[in-house]
Amino acid sequence: MTTDVHSQNKSLIGELRHSMYNFEPQEVKDTLEKLFHDDAIVHLCFPFEDLDGAKGLFSEAYEPLYRAIPDIERRDTIVIAAPTAEKDNWVGCCGYYTGTFVLPWMDIPPTGHQVAMRFHEFYRIVDNLVVEMQALWDIPEMMMQANAWPMTPSLGREWHVPGPATQDGISDTPFDKKISSTSRQHIIDMLTSMKKHPSKGGPEVMEMEKYWHPRVSWYGPSGIGTCRGIDGFRNWHQIPFLKAMPDRGQYVDEINYHFFAERNYVGVTGWPNMIQTLTHNGWLGIAPVGKRITMRSLDFWRIENGLIRENWVMVDLLDMYNQIGVDVFDRLREFNKARYNKPPFQNLKDQK
Repeated sequence: MTTDVHSQNKSLIGELRHSMYNFEPQEVKDTLEKLFHDDAIVHLCFPFEDLDGAKGLFSEAYEPLYRAIPDIERRDTIVIAAPTAEKDNWVGCCGYYTGTFVLPWMDIPPTGHQVAMRFHEFYRIVDNLVVEMQALWDIPEMMMQANAWPMTPSLGREWHVPGPATQDGISDTPFDKKISSTSRQHIIDMLTSMKKHPSKGGPEVMEMEKYWHPRVSWYGPSGIGTCRGIDGFRNWHQIPFLKAMPDRGQYVDEINYHFFAERNYVGVTGWPNMIQTLTHNGWLGIAPVGKRITMRSLDFWRIENGLIRENWVMVDLLDMYNQIGVDVFDRLREFNKARYNKPPFQNLKDQK
């Protein structure tokens, strides 16, 4: 029987995961209130933002989602637990919520079919209680599945992002400090090299072949999409991103992020963990507004034989749009109002 604190913390979050598999609202509410500290900090993606602990998390986020998807269930594909360099203990979960979308949710029209919404959720635990949660839900993915996407097309591939190819994202083995530390340092070194470009030279200064597998799969959020291989990652995400925001990585003293690793999986959480200025060619079809923005990115990496083979990335794109004055939900309502309104002249034929 495993007794290390990280295994205990995974078991703790396992109670929440279990309650959300066969989602019964009262059980989920009770479990949240049991596991969360009374003063827990809860950061959820735009438009939810900061919520009032477990109570707000249930009433403002989970309960409306349940009403829209009454047979909702939670499926986790990665669950890791480990300490950060700051000696905080985190549990990171990657997966998706799925069920039949039968009622509108945040004005996204229902499909009547099964849908899936990715999530990355990170929990900081102290003395068997969650004291902080940082979480991103891929709400744009729901818009796309409802054929209601109101923004520009993605450069990458939009699809149902898979779990780990090795199917070992959830493990009950005891925490291995040596292997986990090596994995964490690999990601930190990789990101340090990545930030050298473009301010300190061309793409070669990133030494991507040193850190990334040639067949890497980079699973971006809906609105960016999946990229395959180093060239795919550069073509469909990195080059457009850096052309639009070349000062990426220049404001590290103003942000907060935490790396932790279990075995060959690494997670990073921060709220926010990026600052850059949207200039030059613009990004995602957005004109360059010349405004400095923050970004929330919660990520997982899987390392295979010393190289990154898979990378799950969630970015709060709706928050980014909000910062530059684009109301995505207003655009969604404009694009899709004919679905709810009575079409004009529908009775004209009967009147003749």
